[in-house]
Parts: sequence; C-alpha cells; structure tokens
Amino acid sequence: MDSIPQAAEPLLQEFTSAFTRPTYPRFVILLLAAILTTGRRTINNVLRTVGTLAPGHPSTYHRVLSRRRWSSWKLARALAGYILRHWIPEGVVNLCGDDTVDEHRGKKVYGKACHRDAVRSTHSFTAYRWGHKWVVLAILVKFPFAKRLWALPVLVALYRSKEWDQEHGRRHKTPSELMRQLLAVMIRWFPQRKFVFAGDGGFGTHALSRFTQGHGSRLTLVSRFYPDANLYAPPPPVRGKRNGRPRKKGRKLPTPEVVVEKSPRIRLTVAWYGGGARRIEIVSGVGHWYKNGEGLVLVRWVFVHDLTGTHRDDYFFTTDVGMAPKTIVETFTRRWSIETTFQEMRADLGLETTRGWSEKTVLRAAPGLFGLFCVVALLYARLPAKQTRTDFLAWPGKTDRTFSDAMAAVRRWLWVNWVFATPRHHDTFAKLSGPTRAVLLYALAPAA
Repeated sequence: MDSIPQAAEPLLQEFTSAFTRPTYPRFVILLLAAILTTGRRTINNVLRTVGTLAPGHPSTYHRVLSRRRWSSWKLARALAGYILRHWIPEGVVNLCGDDTVDEHRGKKVYGKACHRDAVRSTHSFTAYRWGHKWVVLAILVKFPFAKRLWALPVLVALYRSKEWDQEHGRRHKTPSELMRQLLAVMIRWFPQRKFVFAGDGGFGTHALSRFTQGHGSRLTLVSRFYPDANLYAPPPPVRGKRNGRPRKKGRKLPTPEVVVEKSPRIRLTVAWYGGGARRIEIVSGVGHWYKNGEGLVLVRWVFVHDLTGTHRDDYFFTTDVGMAPKTIVETFTRRWSIETTFQEMRADLGLETTRGWSEKTVLRAAPGLFGLFCVVALLYARLPAKQTRTDFLAWPGKTDRTFSDAMAAVRRWLWVNWVFATPRHHDTFAKLSGPTRAVLLYALAPAA
C-alpha cells in the first residue's frame, strides 16, 4: 500500500477498522480502481483497469464482496465520522433521506422485487421495475468549490417487499421504518450532535414524528404534511379525582386547509429547490397531530404558495415548533440535493450496473457505490484549489461544479499520482511531452 497517493491516506486510513488485515489492501485497490473504471463496475472490469497494480489472484478480489468478513456498519460509521469531523465539526447536522429503485433482473437475485419507479412515473402513468429499493440517509455538506449543498450518502438499507418478507419469514418494514432505524443508528453513533432530518412525504409519518419527538433535543423532522390532518389542542390537566381515564386530547382544531382559507398570508423570499430564491406566500399554525391509538405529536405546519405559479401549493411540517416558517421551507427544499445525488450516481457511477446476486454481494455492492460517491467528493475537496479551478468543465447554463467535474478531476489525479507514479509506468509517462500527457489524461478521465 506504499504506492497510494499521500493525499488520500487520511481518508482511506479511516476504513481500516472495518476490515481484516488481508482484506483491507484489496478493498483499497478495488475502491481506487472503481473510480478509474468507465462502464460497468464489475470486479473483472475494475481489475482490468489497473492490471498489475492489483497483486494476487483475481479470485481474492471477487471474494471481498461475496465471502470476506467485514462490517459495512463500521465502514459507514467511519465515513460519517470523517465527514462530521472535517466538514461539520460543530453545530446542527442537516440530514436528508429518500428511497431509490435500481433495476436488477435475474431469477436468483437476493431481495429482488417489483417496485414503483418514482423517477419514471408521472401523475398519469406509473412505472414499475424489477430490482432493489434502497432507503438512503445522507449528510448535507457545503463544500467550498460548490454553491449548493451536496448530499453524501452514509447509511443505506435494502427495502424488501411484503411478499418477499412473507416468503422468507421476516417481519415487514416499510421505508419509513427503515429510515427510523437509520436515524436511530446515527444519533447513537454521535451522541453529542443534534440532527435535523428532511424527508419527502413518504417519511412524514406519524410514527416517525413520534420517534423524533422522543429525541426532541437531538433530532428534528421536517417533511410534507396533510391538508386534512387531525389536529387537537393539548389534553386538559387533571384536577382532583374523576371517574374513568383522563382525556388523551383536547378540543378539535381546524384542519390546515380550513385555516388557510380564513387566514391572511405572509410573503417571504426563500431559498428554493436547486438553488436560487423564490417569492412565496405562507400560512402557519401549531397543533397536536393525532392518530388513533398512537397519541399526540406537537407540530408546526406551514402552507406554501409559490407566487410564480410553477410549483403547486404544498404543506410542510416540523416537530420543532420553535422553528421559523422560512427555516422549515428552506430545510425541506434543501433535501432536493439527494435527488441530484441519485441522478449523478446513475450517470457517472453506474448505480444500476451491479451484477452480483448472492446476499452478501447485493448488500455490499450497491451500498459500496453510494460510499464511492462520498469518497470521490471528499477526495475532490482535498485536491489543490488550482486543480479544482482548472478542471471545471463549463457549458451554457452551467454555473456550479457537478459530480462529473469531481469524478474527472479525481481520475486525472489518480492516474498521475498512483498509476503513472509506479516505477513500471513512471519512466514511460515522463518521456511524453506535456501536450501529449494532457491529451492522454483528458482522454482517460471522462466522468462517464
């Protein structure tokens, strides 16, 4: 491992605790080779990219995913810890989450099911795909080279369909329940930090709201709300002796849509989806959200009307009633960064090109690509500022650096400082003229 670029060592050394001593060097080679590989990131293809830089028999690299003993949880904890220490050392940590479907056909593929594909579905057409649905929790990070926040996936869980769970004797868990488990893991790993989680409507459930209310000093939920939600006043205090059980809720409050019809609207300018600003009108209120048999959850809700008319009216809510309505809206719109992450992973990392079918391989390959997204972004952030400025590929309408820019820059850096720096390649590469080396590197490093 002496040939690994020095700038990458602080990040890669974080992962040593997750692997045994023989597995770690093979993991690092696969990781760096996966960054350099174009096309499908199968084991054979990544080994073909680096050739003799991968010592040992090829079968030992195949077994890293399918048979070797290592902990993906330790790997995720090391990655999340590195991100928080270096990029969010203090203050509130903003999280976002969503689920995504990647196609993976085959009769023997572990965990495969037919899922609704939200990317290809519309209001009038629903698309279904055979494959895996992944529930993803990401940390929102502000890098100095980008104007927008980047969503770095750190925890990933495989959603299994009801039919699959019944067939295999497992208790079925919804995406919201899986996200609740991932959030529980995050707050247990970092007990001194406070988190704000923004999720789409599928994660704005009463159960997840109760969970965040139970960790009110550590965790806040922001999500879409329901215009006809059942809201109540708090139950009256119990005075003296009385027959029967005390009341669980107070008087019934008007639903959010009724309040909106009768209330004046406030105009604000807020940060919007994809960056930029937007003029909106809002109405806000507070109430205890009630669900039969599950009790009350105190929430603040916000109605949002886009004054430009390009976005439909929407309702948001938070379990932190002290949060300002403007902050609620901006916290929710920031979660759009995870949709950008999913799109960039499909385009530049081949999220849907994994071919493993066994249980261990399925549970490691796709989550490994989510981790690879983080590694590329973090390595790009460690590159010299001069290199990140010159590697920006511009076109009309593009104003910010994208993952494709980061991928191309990290590839060129690895070719020069890892592959061509080895003794067997250094002399040959050094003999090439400067323009020839530049042409070669730019030909080797396209993002897709």
